[in-house]
Amino acid sequence: MRRSTAGNVSVLAVAAALLTAGAAAPPSSAAHPKAPPSAAHPKAPAKTPVATGYGGAVASVDADATAAGIQVLKAGGNAVDAAVATAAALGVTEPYSAGIGGGGYFVYYDAKSRTVHTVDGRETAPASADSGLFLDEDGKPLPFDDAVTSGRSVGTPGTAATWDSALRAWGSRPLGQVLKPAEHLAEDGFTVDETFRSQTASNAARFADFPDTAKLFLPGGAPPAVGSTLKNPDLARTYQELGRQGIGLLYRGDLGRDIVRTVRTPPVAPGTTRDVRPGDLTTNDLAGYRTVFRKPTEVSYRGLDVYGMAPSSSGGTSIGEALNILENTDLKDASAVQYLHHYIEASRIAFADRGRWVADPAYEDVPTTALLSQRFADSRACLISDSRALTSPLAPGDPRHPAPCANAGKAVPTPYEGQNTTHLTVADKWGNVVAYTLTIEQTGGSAMTVPGRGFLLNNELTDFSFTPADPAVHDPNLPGPGKRPRSSISPTIVLDRRHRPVFAIGSPGGASIITTVLQTLTNRVDRGMPLVDAIAAPRASQRNAATTELEPALWNSPLRSQLEALGQRFTELDEIGAATGVEHLPDGRWQAAAEKVRRGGGSAMVVHRAGPQ
Repeated sequence: MRRSTAGNVSVLAVAAALLTAGAAAPPSSAAHPKAPPSAAHPKAPAKTPVATGYGGAVASVDADATAAGIQVLKAGGNAVDAAVATAAALGVTEPYSAGIGGGGYFVYYDAKSRTVHTVDGRETAPASADSGLFLDEDGKPLPFDDAVTSGRSVGTPGTAATWDSALRAWGSRPLGQVLKPAEHLAEDGFTVDETFRSQTASNAARFADFPDTAKLFLPGGAPPAVGSTLKNPDLARTYQELGRQGIGLLYRGDLGRDIVRTVRTPPVAPGTTRDVRPGDLTTNDLAGYRTVFRKPTEVSYRGLDVYGMAPSSSGGTSIGEALNILENTDLKDASAVQYLHHYIEASRIAFADRGRWVADPAYEDVPTTALLSQRFADSRACLISDSRALTSPLAPGDPRHPAPCANAGKAVPTPYEGQNTTHLTVADKWGNVVAYTLTIEQTGGSAMTVPGRGFLLNNELTDFSFTPADPAVHDPNLPGPGKRPRSSISPTIVLDRRHRPVFAIGSPGGASIITTVLQTLTNRVDRGMPLVDAIAAPRASQRNAATTELEPALWNSPLRSQLEALGQRFTELDEIGAATGVEHLPDGRWQAAAEKVRRGGGSAMVVHRAGPQ
């Protein structure tokens, strides 16, 4: 993730000027006013992890992206408009994490109706895919790294369709307007920081095998120098065309044909020794893609209503089940050891059940309501002891027929998921809120840049199980035609009992997204931490594995030995997640919060730092 920007990346007021027409439009206006001429470019602000004020708020990992969202809010756009603008800018500055070559999940709170809505923009497998998608000719699973860097891993992208769906349902600006900040950012370039350079360096061998990727991200044959400016004119043109022609360009037009050609005939460098397997994506797969407006998950926790993303994501069900398990435990007055112990055990149990039951509901009978029932949670909570840790892999329970403390079935291990997603959180002056997580899966996705288009394609289909973990146990997450792979993405919005927003959060991090959001939420609600401190607190992540991952601050803490005395076992991990959030304070102000340190720190901004405007 990038840390800061330079003066030559001062593109955002151009977009602001383009948005000022219709600045007084209401948050759900269908009017699409014409853009006025562009203005001068101001210097983009530096990163800060927390900002408090009025008029709306934006938090993301990147200062340029956050500023893009703020400019849209200042110009009268609503939270949905600003979220799309922020996401598009992240496609420029965080191209290894997100972009129109990927997908994601969009959770929206509508202040007028006081209701929460969601858009499932997850990638889908080609119509030709079957359970053997990632098996070789001998029926053995492909090496994971081989599967990642291949056309076989590329799912039908859902990001552009998500933007279109959200803007049409709840936005007040057309796609072309909200893409302008990102278009100019791509044209003018951004300043490379150490995090961006190190991410490029870690992928240099893969990138070098694809000429268009190497030309864009390995200028002169090496990762770009820290402090240099990286421009992406191809992406600028792609955004311009997408804004002018609409998403039909991708799903039924020339851009889609370019994507299909890249997947089916990977554009590898002459002489490469890498075996880059082609995929089977077709123009019919693109034309048939649809986002899904899903009912959000909902649980009650400590007098608050917690809304999340339903399957095909496992985020809402897993966080909801874990919160239900913790509901009857006093975490507020518990010691730090007991708080962490119960949080870890609730995570372990939720992941055990996730692996058995959660997948794409269009293909599997996912018992979402039963997974989120307090009756089922209580039947699982009784497995937790104050003095003794459970061991993993833990067997799942049966939410359809809850049995107290049942633990006799076959365990389903949690497969690996790529870490480098990105999350943004937005609120506007009307009280609308967006929590949006988008991704291309691995850092750098499939490593394949669509020639002449300026963006990387995803490797999301590696989120499917390659083979069943146990042939005797049904695995709901095997590939299938048009199927969405299970995700851990967990954009979450928390409301009070009057259905007013309290806070919203989300994070990248593969399967650790779930634990990051759960720990941040309990830090805020149970431990009383300010949101920025709840995000910054050292993390633990238990995903039904033999050991729990700990960040260094916990690994080196006396808490580790105290938890080990309870039977907990740990491995150290440098970093877990990179969360952002917004909170509505009692005095009416908005507070945006992001990471203080992780991934180079995040960027939080508000429209007005002073009093109400």
